[in-house]
Amino acid sequence: MDYMIMLAQLLLSLSILVAVHEMGHLLAAKYFGMRVEQFSIGFPPKIWSFTKGETEYAFSAIPLGGYVKISGMIDESLDTEAMKQEPQPWEFRSKPAWQRLIVMLGGIVVNVIVGIIIFIGITFAFGETYLLKDEINKNGGFQVGEVGESIGLRTGDKIVKINGQDYNYFEELVKPETLLSTNGTYTVERDGKLVDINIPVDLIQKFNKKENIGNFVYFRMMPVVERVEPKSIAAEVGLQKGDRFVEINGTPVTYFDEVHKIVKGGTATSISFKVDRGGQILSFENQAFKDPAAKSIGFYPQWPEAFMAKAEHSIKYGFFESIPLGTERAFTTLMVQIKAFGKVISGALRADKALSGPIGIMQAFGGHWEWERFWTLTGVLSLVLAFMNLLPIPALDGGHVMFLSYEIISRRKPSDKFLEAAQKVGMVFLLLLMVFIFANDIIKLFS
Repeated sequence: MDYMIMLAQLLLSLSILVAVHEMGHLLAAKYFGMRVEQFSIGFPPKIWSFTKGETEYAFSAIPLGGYVKISGMIDESLDTEAMKQEPQPWEFRSKPAWQRLIVMLGGIVVNVIVGIIIFIGITFAFGETYLLKDEINKNGGFQVGEVGESIGLRTGDKIVKINGQDYNYFEELVKPETLLSTNGTYTVERDGKLVDINIPVDLIQKFNKKENIGNFVYFRMMPVVERVEPKSIAAEVGLQKGDRFVEINGTPVTYFDEVHKIVKGGTATSISFKVDRGGQILSFENQAFKDPAAKSIGFYPQWPEAFMAKAEHSIKYGFFESIPLGTERAFTTLMVQIKAFGKVISGALRADKALSGPIGIMQAFGGHWEWERFWTLTGVLSLVLAFMNLLPIPALDGGHVMFLSYEIISRRKPSDKFLEAAQKVGMVFLLLLMVFIFANDIIKLFS
């Protein structure tokens, strides 16, 4: 069921974005008097269509894209026979270069506008919720997972600065612009001293798997029982909701991560512990692990409501406040994507780690339908789609923009034969790229 929900979100998001992108081309073409033969969401085979005026509007079976067919334009259809005929006044090729350029930019511009509108809407509807860094530091510092440990962070570190600057919110630690920093650092307070931890250039790649975000850093939980697992040590000895661990194997504990570390770190096949139950200390000696290979007491910690009441900071914005804030978020997102792409091209980030295709995007939506996450990812994808389409690759809008810009500057139009050849090369390149991305998604799925 989780995968069905992921797939439904992916298909809905892509359908929205493809529809508005191709509509940008269609509206610009019709405005300049070009004939639009077909507008399709999805790729053939066709499922359902209707015709209005000169245009057939279709829904097709393969929902990973779409297209708009404009008369007299060399596109992915490669209709070379039509191009051998004399140009007609309503055809794309008959129009001035500046009009053709606007048509090719139409989809890109609409995707940027839609991305901005989505981010404005998210800012207005949901506001922003943050965890205060100072409250986390007061609560014993950060709990550090495997990803955090891999760069030198330790549980109990108080992260006080990012790139030498003070910050306010936990979320700033994992912002893409932080993870993509050049020569970036986290400054931590450890044992009364300040230590700079370098942010590796490839750290962002470790966040491709959703679960790795939780394996970086988080606030520390108290070792208070919320519920116990059936057939576990906790169930067998009768641990109750609200029991607080105070000692494991003779070592006092204050935080859940300390319990976890002692339990997992030893070689013994049994464990002793003490809990505080309403002021009474209960001792449990030499409790044998049910599975020595996967050591566990078998309880889930209680959500720290008192801590969250102090640490969680929510901000609501009015509609007019949301316009500049949402626009800023949209353009920040776009610049992050451009920066990440630049690092892939330069080799600082590995393409197989940094790039995700439909499977990776589907997983990012998650197995539960959350409208805030859905619209946030849709807004990001809209901006990514705009950027990727602007790349100067034949068969993409950016390839057409490149050739049209050449035509406007040089006042010489490339031959139809050259444009057809370029389109074929571009399509082969994109096909190979799609195969690579799909294969890479599958490999990451099972790695």
